[in-house]
Amino acid sequence: MVLVDKKILGGGLAMLIVGIALISYLNSTVPIGQAGMTEEQAFDLMNRERIHKEYSTLAAILAGVGFLLVLISFGARRKKGGAKTIEKKPPEAS
Repeated sequence: MVLVDKKILGGGLAMLIVGIALISYLNSTVPIGQAGMTEEQAFDLMNRERIHKEYSTLAAILAGVGFLLVLISFGARRKKGGAKTIEKKPPEAS
């Protein structure tokens, strides 16, 4: 019997899937420069590269948090009975 919190697992899997999908999309749309660019075009390219890097970082954070939620979900739910503590009576003085 595996103790899994299904809500946390579902949310974690959703975040993980969306994060990986965003990372793969962003890796396919990397801005590329060309030879003989003007100074304004080079500045625009640097700006697009910075924005692309920030989006990639956010997508990686989303996937990482999703992975952590998946891991946490396996230990989040507790047993109903739980562990019982046994108290021993001290020995009676005679």
